[in-house]
Amino acid sequence: MLTIWGRNSSINVQKVLWVCEELGLDYERHDLGGEHGGLDDPAYRRRNPHGRVPTVEDDGLVLWESHSIVRYLAARHDPGGLWPRDPGERALAERWMDWELGTLWVRFRPLFIALVRTPAAERDPAQVERQLAETVDGFQLLDQHMAGRDHVALGRLTIADIPLGCALHRWLNLPVDRPELPNLQDWYERLQERPAYRRAVMQPVR
Repeated sequence: MLTIWGRNSSINVQKVLWVCEELGLDYERHDLGGEHGGLDDPAYRRRNPHGRVPTVEDDGLVLWESHSIVRYLAARHDPGGLWPRDPGERALAERWMDWELGTLWVRFRPLFIALVRTPAAERDPAQVERQLAETVDGFQLLDQHMAGRDHVALGRLTIADIPLGCALHRWLNLPVDRPELPNLQDWYERLQERPAYRRAVMQPVR
């Protein structure tokens, strides 16, 4: 059985859980990180020297980094589905995974930390305003891309949807004024129709 270490409120853990739920994989999950602590436990550090979540173990294989885990699970359990077989099609999906990690989340994470995990008295309003503007730019680009599309890539649910669908839930549930992003709102409504998305991703934002 697949073992997952990480609290289900973590966006990176949610990526892995969504894949597992979508594919009907058996797994057991151990709360770790955040209010649960345990990231500095020597036994955990032997599995993940970085002390972050998630970490998974599957038949003796230990992996960390959520996007690597998503790729592994999709390739092993759903080739031709979540995991495109054709290298060109796979690249079209993977580029959006990389964009989420290297561009969108780099902008969005500081805003999320400021608004959700930082007391209001300790926030820098000017900095929050800049972070919000940068995050809006990223989601506006994604909204434009999603015009006329049901999924991020290839016309079906793939690895491309997983990170961005998790980020979208957080974005639409932050206490901020957002511009109208009709294509993303439509996509979010479609995602909510998926039982796996509801179980894995639609947790309270914290």
